[in-house]
Amino acid sequence: MKVGYARVSTFEQDLNLQLDALNEDGCDRIFCDKGESGAKDSRPEWNNCLDHLRKGDALVIWKLDRASRSTKHLIELAEELEKRGVELRSLKEQIDTASAMGKFFFRMTASIAELERDIIRERTLAGLAAARARGRRGGRKKSITEGQRLEAKRLAEVGELSITDICVKVSISRASYYRLIVPETAS
Repeated sequence: MKVGYARVSTFEQDLNLQLDALNEDGCDRIFCDKGESGAKDSRPEWNNCLDHLRKGDALVIWKLDRASRSTKHLIELAEELEKRGVELRSLKEQIDTASAMGKFFFRMTASIAELERDIIRERTLAGLAAARARGRRGGRKKSITEGQRLEAKRLAEVGELSITDICVKVSISRASYYRLIVPETAS
């Protein structure tokens, strides 16, 4: 029996590409996790998929990183499946652990995938450090200008307008008013 597994990390991502490939390959049953990171152990359908596999089955995944995020875990998985008599196939990398060459290419591809993730992580951290050194900070830019804050504070101190009128006049939300103005007037 061919058992497929598909996973996307966020609910906004789409499983269709993986599902189409698994169906085209002739999977008899497909398990799907949506919104689950491969680095976590909280993938309920992955665990169901592993429980479902029997000797002689083939676990088919679209890409190796759908099963795991680390080479060590992938190799442990392949060894566990081999002990159980289950073949591991990756469609994207065209790997089939039923043969000696398939096992070799599996280990090589898993190592290269982990290296690629590590390089991306290093580049990202280096870019963030360089940006910080230039005085840039991450995160969302403030949506309320200092001028809006000061004008709202001035109008609140005058006391002639209601909070709703101040918010409309200065173009800020009521929540922003309470977050920015009320703590200053309370002290």
